[in-house]
Amino acid sequence: MDVLKHKCFLEELLFWTIKYEFPQKMVTFLLNMLPDQDYKIAFTKTFVQHYAFIMKTLKKSHESDTMSNRIVHISVQLFSNEELARQVTEECQLLDIMVTVLLYMMESCLIKSELQDEENSLHVVVNCGEALLKNNTYWPLVSDFINILSHQSVAKKFLEDHGLLVTWMNFVSFFQGMNLNKRELNEHVEFESQTYYAAFAAELEACAQPMWGLLSHCKVRETQEYTRNVVRYCLEALQDWFDAINFVDEPAPNQVTFHLPLHRYFAMFLSKAVKCQELDLDTILPDQEMLMKLMIHPLQIQASLSEIHSNMWVRNGLQIKGQAMTYVQSHFCNSMIDPDIYLLQVCASRLDPDYFISSVFERFKVVDLLTMASQHQNTVLDSEHERSMLEGALTFLVLLLSLRLHLGMTDDEILRAEMVAQLCMNDRTHSSLLDLIPENPNPKSGIIPGSLSFESVLSAVADFKAPVFEPGGSMQQGMYTPKAEVWDKEFDPVMVILRTVYRRDVQSAMDRYTAFLKQSGKFPGNPWPPYKKRTPLHPSYKGLIKLLHCKTLHIVLFTLLYKILMDHQNLSEHVLCMVLYLIELGLENSPEQESDEEESASGQERCHDSWFPGSNLVSNMRHFINYVRVRVPETAPEVKREPPASTSSDGLASSQSSRRKSLQRENSGTAQVFSLVAERRKKFQEIINRNTSEANQVVRPKTSMKWSAPGATPQLTTAILEVKESILSLLIKLHHKLSGKQNSYYPPWLDDVDVLIHPEIPRYSHGDGITAVERILLKAAVQSRLNKRIIEEICRKVTPPVPPKKISSAEKKTLDKEERRQKARERQQKLLAEFASRQKSFMETAMDVESPDADIAMEVATSEQHVSEAIYDCVICGQSGPSTEERPTGLVVLLQASSVLGQCRNSTEPKKLPTTEEEQIYPWDTCAALHDVRLTTLQRYFKDSSCLQAVSIGWEGGVYVQTCGHTLHIDCHKSYMESLRNDQVLQGFSVDKGEFTCPLCRQFANSVLPCYPGNNVERSLWQSHSDKCMQDLVQEVEDLQEQLGTFPVSISSETNLSKEMESVMKDIKSTTQKKYTDYSKSPGSPDNDFLFMYSVARTNLELELVHRGGNLCSGGASTAGKRSCLNQLFHVLAMHMRLYSIDSAYNPWRKLTQPMQDKNSELSEEQPEVPVLYRDVSSLLLIQILTMPQPLHKEHFTCIIKVLFTLLYTQGLAALSVKCSAEDRTAWKESGDLKKNTPSGEKSWEVLLGHVISELSKGKIYEEGETEELRVVNPDSVECYLQQFCLPFLRITSLLQHHLFGGDLPSCQEDEEFTVLASCLGLLPSFQSAHQFTSASCLDWPVPAFDMVSQWCSELVSFADKHPDQVKALLIQEPKWGLPRLLQLPENYNTIFQYYHRKTCTVCTKVPKDPAVCLVCGTFVCLKGLCCKQQSYCECVLHSQNCGAGTGIFLLINASVIIIIRGHRFCLWGSVYLDAHGEEDRDLRRGKPLYICKERYKVLEQQWVSHTFDHINKRWGPHYNGL
Repeated sequence: MDVLKHKCFLEELLFWTIKYEFPQKMVTFLLNMLPDQDYKIAFTKTFVQHYAFIMKTLKKSHESDTMSNRIVHISVQLFSNEELARQVTEECQLLDIMVTVLLYMMESCLIKSELQDEENSLHVVVNCGEALLKNNTYWPLVSDFINILSHQSVAKKFLEDHGLLVTWMNFVSFFQGMNLNKRELNEHVEFESQTYYAAFAAELEACAQPMWGLLSHCKVRETQEYTRNVVRYCLEALQDWFDAINFVDEPAPNQVTFHLPLHRYFAMFLSKAVKCQELDLDTILPDQEMLMKLMIHPLQIQASLSEIHSNMWVRNGLQIKGQAMTYVQSHFCNSMIDPDIYLLQVCASRLDPDYFISSVFERFKVVDLLTMASQHQNTVLDSEHERSMLEGALTFLVLLLSLRLHLGMTDDEILRAEMVAQLCMNDRTHSSLLDLIPENPNPKSGIIPGSLSFESVLSAVADFKAPVFEPGGSMQQGMYTPKAEVWDKEFDPVMVILRTVYRRDVQSAMDRYTAFLKQSGKFPGNPWPPYKKRTPLHPSYKGLIKLLHCKTLHIVLFTLLYKILMDHQNLSEHVLCMVLYLIELGLENSPEQESDEEESASGQERCHDSWFPGSNLVSNMRHFINYVRVRVPETAPEVKREPPASTSSDGLASSQSSRRKSLQRENSGTAQVFSLVAERRKKFQEIINRNTSEANQVVRPKTSMKWSAPGATPQLTTAILEVKESILSLLIKLHHKLSGKQNSYYPPWLDDVDVLIHPEIPRYSHGDGITAVERILLKAAVQSRLNKRIIEEICRKVTPPVPPKKISSAEKKTLDKEERRQKARERQQKLLAEFASRQKSFMETAMDVESPDADIAMEVATSEQHVSEAIYDCVICGQSGPSTEERPTGLVVLLQASSVLGQCRNSTEPKKLPTTEEEQIYPWDTCAALHDVRLTTLQRYFKDSSCLQAVSIGWEGGVYVQTCGHTLHIDCHKSYMESLRNDQVLQGFSVDKGEFTCPLCRQFANSVLPCYPGNNVERSLWQSHSDKCMQDLVQEVEDLQEQLGTFPVSISSETNLSKEMESVMKDIKSTTQKKYTDYSKSPGSPDNDFLFMYSVARTNLELELVHRGGNLCSGGASTAGKRSCLNQLFHVLAMHMRLYSIDSAYNPWRKLTQPMQDKNSELSEEQPEVPVLYRDVSSLLLIQILTMPQPLHKEHFTCIIKVLFTLLYTQGLAALSVKCSAEDRTAWKESGDLKKNTPSGEKSWEVLLGHVISELSKGKIYEEGETEELRVVNPDSVECYLQQFCLPFLRITSLLQHHLFGGDLPSCQEDEEFTVLASCLGLLPSFQSAHQFTSASCLDWPVPAFDMVSQWCSELVSFADKHPDQVKALLIQEPKWGLPRLLQLPENYNTIFQYYHRKTCTVCTKVPKDPAVCLVCGTFVCLKGLCCKQQSYCECVLHSQNCGAGTGIFLLINASVIIIIRGHRFCLWGSVYLDAHGEEDRDLRRGKPLYICKERYKVLEQQWVSHTFDHINKRWGPHYNGL
């Protein structure tokens, strides 16, 4: 590092820029002059000259992140230009400087390596705990280095410069063996270090990325020299490393490092040399001894992976699992596990196969297990880990022999295999698939996710599943799922095992495969992983096949088959599966076809010592092994037994001794395999002696002599075991064992010779173990005539039946245990089933409103004659009983303020969300606005108290009550709330506000609505037909209204019930804000409460109507009915309404049913009452009903409806008369007068219309300029108009009748809705025939019609004298309200984004950091913006209160997600905009074009209208008014 000498101003400037850690303004200033070519060159040279100084400043910096970004902003401009980079490399030694600076930077954090020989190790590694690595401080320098290596000319210089390569390998060796893990054997590690993140990141960025950069320039034959250089210096560095850590031939036990970058450089350059440069592999491979050393550490990692998954490293904490996962994870695998396995494949193809196989089993610590004996001692492994380690060893061998990633597959084949593996584990979204496919880190390789090949392969292997919506409300993304033929032909379990980060993914893939086979009818049972044909091996790696044809492997396979057949312990189906897979691999890849005649007799004799005669699996399969000498513990049963006399092929199977039987099931350590380990030692020593001087013949330390001499443990003794089996005979017996039948195997070629010619039969491609055995036997027969003959012979010798097992007491215990377990399981199943059926019947009674009979919780009871009370189940204490005044029962309800009704507009099309300045939404035409204007106008001209009874409020901020249908005792509920209060667990709701979840169904709720105790005497009266005449009934209703205070539950005596009714009323009031309940001019007047209470009933009825789609055509009870609790609500409201007396003089009932005598008293008052024709009939209905004593008689109810219908009809006529032209009016008046005296005159609209016109003509009503004229010429249109005018009232009334008295709502066509509802309400005399039906026939006047109409009209006439301008405006015009809708969104998200993300807020006139827009009214707001905060409420929360009475739906512009605010909580709902692959792009991170998903938006709207946000969305959190 030379001293800096500044010669010009630029150098001085840059120096201080670096010194002050790259201030942004300086960076901008220096970069702005780059277009000047001379400056650019001068600046680049100066930058390179200061490179070391930059590194020093960066190391000291506290803000290294910001500084790193700014360095890269500059360097990327300079080094991305190839011409400039080359020039600087030549003139300023850029490469030397970079490599030296990196080396120097890492040298500051080196520590002594503890790998292998802790005391004498000379190797140093980086310390991953240092800030330099932990904070990734090195990345700007590494990224510059990667950047310049991407230029061919620069990389060429690097690869040609031997000195640079040596320095670089020196740098890489700092990472070799870093972050060493030592297995904790006693205590759990106290502190779990998380340094492994830093280690993996460092190897990937500092070693692997530059390696991929260099590899991208070694693609053609001419670059062979570069590869030779790298391999040469890599091997030198590796040799130095082995010397530095004092490595001989045994790795230190219980240590593993996942970081071997030198090995991986070596492997990847070898792979490239063979794949692209046509180099002869053997010319660049080192000698045998070096290969033996090279394979040790990668093999150690594979064994450790298996140990970690067998929970042998559990005391090291979770982080060790994290390392095992990261090692195979998609971003790391092709720089880590893939090169490691490839390197092992290369070593295996060049080393002695027996040596390699025995090394594998020794590394996996399962050598002791591989014995024929039924018992064994494993000195290095606990017995509980034996099985999974054996599975690990066999699985590793299968991977090693099956994978072809670097051994001959093309890039496209690799991509396809990777994709199939990922899709088989789980359906994947497009983006997660892009992420999971290991991308080839060098950009010029052609496999870039997102490239053409990616899309074409994806469409070839997968089907797209459009995003569906689950009923639970969880949002599904668009997914890709494998095509059927992929499951059929391409599912590769080996690839899946290699790529799974979580072990459960392998199971998931198998489950999906099983499901596919069941569904397609290919295989009904539990299939085994299918065997898949492999890509042919590249000729350079043919040696790998030798592993499958070596005696050691055959001995292991034979032993394992034997043990499985004999039921020894610690073996599993997985072991068998892998054994068969290896046999099948051997048969598929047999060397030259052996001649059948070579079988000589001598083979039979030699077998005692050397097991098999040759090394070819095909011939070894038929070789019979008679006796095996085994080493067993003295306690083993084999010792005490003489060789049995019988020489049948299964001598042991026929022996009766139970003792011997149990022996066969247990476990093992054979002399043969023992000698194998010794043999491995011998071979290793031989090679060393051949290759090296004495210096390397170090005596191995005694500690690693685990296997010293076979007789080391004295209690072992030798026994001779009679076997008399060959692999073929074992396979056939296995087939019998698996199928559970004797002689189940029958050679298929005896029936059909063609099988041998075309062995690829589809029926063998999917199946379980039996299929696998059949497939192997068929392949064996195809390969050799002798095998075929021997299989037939074995099948001919009918095996004697296996005698029943004698059971030892120990086994009896385990069997009993199993039986007991089985019984317990059955008992549990029974109980669960019983419980489920009970729950189901409960749900039916609680939820079903279809028939009022069954519906105990909702309706009060059946219509039988005898007195029966409603019975309720309490979901807390489980008792059933009636609701009493002392111990009332209540319904679990959720009260919420709602402005949904106020959002209805007078149109069927929803408004569009504005996306240009021209489009604006004005709230003048909403239902809420119009009702508001009307009330204000009435209050201007009429007496306040009567105005407050002429309308309903609650269009905005009305209280909606819904229930889940479950009931509980109110005292139980109180104790439940108490326990919730003391519960420390974080809940998603606030108990202090009275919120809770229903104890049974966990639905969100915040109050309990008391059930009114009622016996059902009344029901029978309702059903009976009344013969009283109209006049009597009218009088009765009036008398009943007079009896105030005679409420069955007397208010004076404070019962529990009345207290609860009051408290629930308080809850209802406090649910909505003050401004939505106070409309009177004198604050706090009782009229306000009166208005508020009947409006609550109105709101709930109107909302139920909306949920039914705005009409009652569907009839029956909808889902809204299931959640409705109007009956109970009515009782609570009625009780409170009765507290307010209506002055009898002002009782609207009289005005409706009696002609007034004295007209002058009215005019004397300064403000008259609201004329009857201006009053809202539905409101009048609710006032009448709620002020009557409960329970109400059906006949009185019908009477009230009849009277109100006459008023409604007259209002309709008045509205109609104002709409027609003067000529029409005259015509109608005349035609009306003609018919006036006919008997049915009172029931003819023409007569009545004429009468109304003549009465209203007395005032100044028709004088004003003509309003919008309705050309009513033909009578049909008048009839139609009148029916439409009356329908809303009929709908509300029918619903009310349905809730109060039960009875189903009839379903009908839309055009006959009027007649059906009218007859349902009893307005329509039943003898009417349909064709000449008119709405007027429903009228039933309590007093002469003309008198009544004249009286009502006279009020308008007198009002018209004073205020002629307002008369028409106040006449009730029933507009056709559409259903409430959210704003219509544009098709493309970009339209919204472009308009809103730079839009200024109207309140604070700034561009918000987090803009949001309300989807109900289109208001633009600042999310979380402090700028628009008012009294500690941020703007979104404030808007949600003003616009939705506490419910807000906002689209977050910069995130494309929708957020719901409900009161004091909020939740992220999800996005309604998806990309072309059906995926959300939250926070717009991926930047894909997004399109509206209409189904999702419909669901959002549905949840808004039905007020179910609280129930469907699960993740709520408090917003503390900060949104």
